[in-house]
Amino acid sequence: MKELNKILVGKIVAPQGIRGEVRVQTYTQNPTDLKALKLYSDKLADNSFHFVRQLNPKSTVVIAKIDGVNDRNAAELLRGIELFIDRADLPELKDGEYYQADLIGMKVVRNDLVLGVVDNIQNYGGGDILELDNGDLISFVGADVDLKNKIIRF
Repeated sequence: MKELNKILVGKIVAPQGIRGEVRVQTYTQNPTDLKALKLYSDKLADNSFHFVRQLNPKSTVVIAKIDGVNDRNAAELLRGIELFIDRADLPELKDGEYYQADLIGMKVVRNDLVLGVVDNIQNYGGGDILELDNGDLISFVGADVDLKNKIIRF
């Protein structure tokens, strides 16, 4: 899979229990979407990821089982592994919708002044935050996204 076609959808954040299950922080609209997606990682064998359950109904964390990982110590070694899907596997969007990955590289403008270019998107629980190429962090709340011109306006 080409680097440009990789979309980050989750990250293994911790072991779960003693039988080798792991907690996965999801970045999808619905955490249970990981059930149906074909996930890739450069550190896991193909098709080795198996969705088990959502941690709780309001959580963005799911529990998963990885083939060959049968105890807590082995699960601990998976901490930090990122899970991707291929861009081609994403469903078509309705007009006016976009994926967060589409925002990377867009100019951020406020009052006709270019503040920077989106380098990354963070979310610490209070909403999406745009991380700009100059190191600035800007809340995504109230943003107007112009996909055609690749500009985010505030």
